[in-house]
Formats: sequence, C-alpha cells, structure tokens
Amino acid sequence: MRPVYIATEFVVAAATSGGYSFLSDSVSRLGEVACSAAYCSPRHGVMNGSFIGFGALLAGGAVLLSRALGPWVTGLLVVSGLSSVATGLAPLDQDATLHAIAAAPLFVAQPVALIVLGVRLRNDRPRLARALLAAGVATGAAAVSFVLSGDGPASGALERLALWPVLVGLAGFGWTQLPVGGRRESGHREVSAHNRSAG
Repeated sequence: MRPVYIATEFVVAAATSGGYSFLSDSVSRLGEVACSAAYCSPRHGVMNGSFIGFGALLAGGAVLLSRALGPWVTGLLVVSGLSSVATGLAPLDQDATLHAIAAAPLFVAQPVALIVLGVRLRNDRPRLARALLAAGVATGAAAVSFVLSGDGPASGALERLALWPVLVGLAGFGWTQLPVGGRRESGHREVSAHNRSAG
C-alpha cells in the first residue's frame, strides 16, 4: 500500500490552482488548508489524510513484521509512522513550526531504518540488503540536502528523493515476507491473465 502514497501526491497536485511544481514545492504544500488567489489545494484533506493513513499503516505494519525487521528497525519505523500521522494533523500553513517538529523524525528515522535493515539482511538476502543500504544512504543525503536547501529551486525534488525510495524499498521488503506459495500464485494469475488476453 505504501507506493500508493506516491500516486496520491499526483492526484492531489492535479487539482491545485496557482501552479504546483514537484521540483520546487514541498509535499506539505499539498496539505495546506487555506486558499488564496495565488494558490489553493482543494484536495488538501486527501493529502493530510494520506499522511495519517499511511503513517498508521507503516507503524502497524512494522509491529506486525517486528520479528523479521528486528527491534531497532521496528522502533524506527514506528517512529516514522507516528511522525507521518502527526504531520497530517499539523498542516504547514496552520502552524509551520509545529509541522516541522512533527515531520522531522520521519526524515531521520526512515533512512536509518533502511540502513539498519540492509545490514540485518546482508547474509540472508545480499541483493536486497545492498539495495536497502544504497537507498538508505541516498535518502539520508537527500534529507540533509532538503533541510539545507530551505525553499530552494530543487527543494521539492530533494524532499521526494528523501521519501519515495523508502516507500519502494519497504514495499520490496514486504514482498519478500509473503508466503512463497502466495507469491507463486500471484505470478501464476498474472501469467494466466496475459495468456488469456493474448489469445
């Protein structure tokens, strides 16, 4: 479900008026409640709701997979999830300071969680471990760059580089936790559907 969050951004951004840039505008602008002649995000409730919903799913999923994740990664992802929930409850334009405090743990905990998880998996799943380690380093560097850039022309891109790979990486890890039979059955359904359409 986490990668669906990325699609949510596009759905909300498509309804904005006054211009919205994925390159220079932060994700949080999509959750701004107030409207003006210069800018309005009428689907702000969808964006803030996604912060809350996906944050709750992240925290809950981490608890459910705590045995596979280990205590450190579980704790970091729970913190990330709660941070996302708090972000949705504190829209940027209502209280910028509170919003920043709510969002800050997310940008720290998620990259660290990917790195720790990559180290944990380095013997059992070396390819996945390398991917998670690379994603953790990249997202951590992007998070630092995002903070330092302020409202720079590439701040939106840096923020997404700090967030999106985490969603994909965790989805990939979650896929490996499915029962092998379930993954085979899913693949079989896809092949069968393809053969029917080709016929």
